[in-house]
Amino acid sequence: MKEPSDKNYVVAVSLCFIFGIMGIHHFYLERWLEGLFDFGLFVLFFILFLNGQTGWAILVLAIDYIHSFIITIMLLVGAFKDGKGKVVCYPGQKLR
Repeated sequence: MKEPSDKNYVVAVSLCFIFGIMGIHHFYLERWLEGLFDFGLFVLFFILFLNGQTGWAILVLAIDYIHSFIITIMLLVGAFKDGKGKVVCYPGQKLR
């Protein structure tokens, strides 16, 4: 039987939707490596953009955005786990 996470669903989805490309939701859900990876992509985007490498910057931003979009969908449907392996459940979700 799967266990529900003690993390708040609304907070997790909101953080992912608003700050998704920065990886803040991963830190909230205690998924530290994914959070550092997302934040690293965000910083890399700015470094590339400020150094005039706009094409590479857009590519990095697109990869980060696609990743965040997928995570948001997984959170919305109740299929994403926190750092402890517990499912972040939407209200009323029944785990099997």
